[in-house]
Amino acid sequence: MPIYAFACEFCGHHFDKLQKLSDADPSVCPQCGKDGGIHRQLTAPQFRLAGGGWYETDFKKDGEKKSNLAGDAAKPADAEPEPAKPETKPEAAKPAAKPAD
Repeated sequence: MPIYAFACEFCGHHFDKLQKLSDADPSVCPQCGKDGGIHRQLTAPQFRLAGGGWYETDFKKDGEKKSNLAGDAAKPADAEPEPAKPETKPEAAKPAAKPAD
C-alpha cells in the first residue's frame, strides 16, 4: 500500500497516510478537525532506479559475470544441446605403398 502526503488548507498541517489506491482521501484534518480542507500533495518517490542497470552497478560483487537471473527457465524448450562429437585423432602419415614388381 502506498503512503500519501496530505495538507490542510485551514491550519497548514502536513501528514502522511498509508492507504489503498481505492480508499477515499481523508476529509477531516487530524490537527484542527475542520472538514473539507484536506488536499493530496504531489511528492517525489523515495528511490529511483537509474543507470545501466541497478543490479549490475549496485549489487553485483567484483568478478561476477553477467548471468541470466531467470536461469534455465528462460531457454526455449525446443533448443537442445548439440550432441558431443567423438574425438578424432589425426592419422599418422602412412608410408606410400610400393608398387608390385
